[in-house]
Amino acid sequence: MSVQQRVSKNLQRIRRDSGLSQEEVAHRSGIHQTYLSGVENGERNPSILVMERIAKALGVDVLEFFKKS
Repeated sequence: MSVQQRVSKNLQRIRRDSGLSQEEVAHRSGIHQTYLSGVENGERNPSILVMERIAKALGVDVLEFFKKS
């Protein structure tokens, strides 16, 4: 599994486990919902700064996105 796939799967899992919609996470992160969807689907390569904003919106450390499941 590539790092991009791992990040996208972990992001999606964490968001769903938090009970939040893509719209809510996008709003809290200050990014567009379609961009967040692209990240979750492995179609976008977000900067580390964007990943940090998403992590903050989800209440997790950015390192959670990179952990092996």
